[in-house]
Amino acid sequence: MTKPPASLLVLFGATGDLAQRMLLPSLYDLQRDGLLPSDLRILATSRGEMDDAAFRAIAATAVQAQTDGKAEPRQLAALLERIHYHAADSQSPEAMAGLAARVKELKRGDVLFHLSTAPKLYGPICEALGHHGLGGSDSRVLLEKPIGHDLASACAINDGVARVFDEDRVFRVDHYLGKEGVQNLLALRFGNALFEPLWNARHIAQVQITVAETMGVEGRGDYYDHSGAMRDMLQNHMLQLLCLTAMEPPSQFDPSAVRNEKIKVLRSLRPITGADAATHSVAGQYTAGAVNGRAVPGYREELGRDSGTETFVALRAHVDNWRWSGVPFYLRTGKRMAARSTEIYLQFRAVPHSIFGADSRAQPNALVIRLQPEECISLELMTKKPGLDRDGLKLAQVALDLDLHDAFSAERRRTAYERLYLDALEGNGTLFVRRDETETAWQWVDGILDAWRHQGLTPKPYPAGTWGPSSAVSLTERHGHSWRE
Repeated sequence: MTKPPASLLVLFGATGDLAQRMLLPSLYDLQRDGLLPSDLRILATSRGEMDDAAFRAIAATAVQAQTDGKAEPRQLAALLERIHYHAADSQSPEAMAGLAARVKELKRGDVLFHLSTAPKLYGPICEALGHHGLGGSDSRVLLEKPIGHDLASACAINDGVARVFDEDRVFRVDHYLGKEGVQNLLALRFGNALFEPLWNARHIAQVQITVAETMGVEGRGDYYDHSGAMRDMLQNHMLQLLCLTAMEPPSQFDPSAVRNEKIKVLRSLRPITGADAATHSVAGQYTAGAVNGRAVPGYREELGRDSGTETFVALRAHVDNWRWSGVPFYLRTGKRMAARSTEIYLQFRAVPHSIFGADSRAQPNALVIRLQPEECISLELMTKKPGLDRDGLKLAQVALDLDLHDAFSAERRRTAYERLYLDALEGNGTLFVRRDETETAWQWVDGILDAWRHQGLTPKPYPAGTWGPSSAVSLTERHGHSWRE
């Protein structure tokens, strides 16, 4: 039996950066399109003392900033009417008791608690909610990444949350899973008979997953220096993309079936430990350079101190199962790269024999699934190059493009948090990360980080505005592959 959607959303960290840039604007978009439950009320909370009117003014400013001042006045007013505010320091028992009393005043059905706070507070906040009788079957909790800094801290956080909330009421956010392009990856694989028979080691030679950013740490220096590219991007976003690329077809599109297949992929990842770290991984750190024609400082200059934190990671990973045996998965992410790009690239195996001769310039087919900056699916095929062919037929690679913006120009593009908020309010966990996924990913990543420490491997410098250290090129080329750039 389907439960009704939550009627109260309690947003912790409501004055924080994520809430202002993403969460409140996403709630406005849902309000504007009539998608929020009609009886939903929102209780915002943070440490700052203010009344409802003051916070509503902050929320209105945040929405106007993200809509270029074009928010519809009636719909913005309707959203603000739903919002209440209660100041509370989550580390103060007295303050949490007052917040709990306010929640009980507003509660008319199920409650969704969204913890947009430092992860170290997840356990104590959940404990306080449970202590005040707010952790029952009519409540669920939404958690932002990162869940911990390593396996041990992730387990500690998960244990703290689990003492109050059962696993099926815990929604761990990876906002990449809410992106339209990621949904299209699933549709492409499992909604078309064309690709699934070819989606295996017999037909695919290599897979590349790239998440490249042109920006630097942008005021997040202290957080980022504690995390680095491995923990900030690869442990969560990139491994989730790998799972969706490599997983077996789920029996149906529901939370248990999809997440059961993803965990199988994570458990099949070959460990990169010991001496393998030197040949299967590269860490880098950007130095001063130029991005889009603009001079930018190096990471240490931005940070204002010396640092050994990686801003770039490239890995050669393997999924040791029947489907993917022998196929390398190249993962690459970094800051201050040559271009902003998130894409999945699958290169098919070459034809077993070219009837057109060695001079025909035949290249393997490839499938490119681009998630940003523009969503596009491109199938690269060989075709005859126009001409009279007096020296033999020449081939050229052309792309069959599905530009999703053109194909669905009449449809409004949804942000990740619009989808994730609706799913969490309705109790649908398909696009959220289960505890065993989080901890298995940390176990694999911890093995690489431990190998770096024990092998004395440190980040290699690369100029801002490039595709990373030269050793990242060697990572692929020594196996006869090249990065797609």
